[in-house]
Amino acid sequence: MNEMYEMSIVTHYYSVIGILMVIFVNAFVLIKATELIKYKRQMSIFTPIGSLAIGGILFTGIVMMAAKHLDFTLENIIMIAFAITIIFLEVRRLKGLKYMNPKKERALEAYKPFALRILQIEFLLAISISIWMWI
Repeated sequence: MNEMYEMSIVTHYYSVIGILMVIFVNAFVLIKATELIKYKRQMSIFTPIGSLAIGGILFTGIVMMAAKHLDFTLENIIMIAFAITIIFLEVRRLKGLKYMNPKKERALEAYKPFALRILQIEFLLAISISIWMWI
């Protein structure tokens, strides 16, 4: 049981690094985007990777909780709340992109500040929970 817990901690750590990389890549692609149709296509390809990273964090967290006999600590509850918040923010960011009209002039320029703000919030959430857990 201890080996499973230790392996989950390492996998959880790399999943958090993965979600931070996904946030950086999303921000980089958004900043460099000039055409809405190309950006939508890139996000349709890259969004499952971000979902996989979030799923990896949730799965390894569940394995660690199971190894600790479902011991709900304050840290676990806060991490669950942060995960739900990040999922909500991602849905909100991608929902705005999904219903955006590509024929509308300057649609991408109007979307960029909104999406960058959400990515900044996600980054701050991920970093703050990581720093709190490493201390």
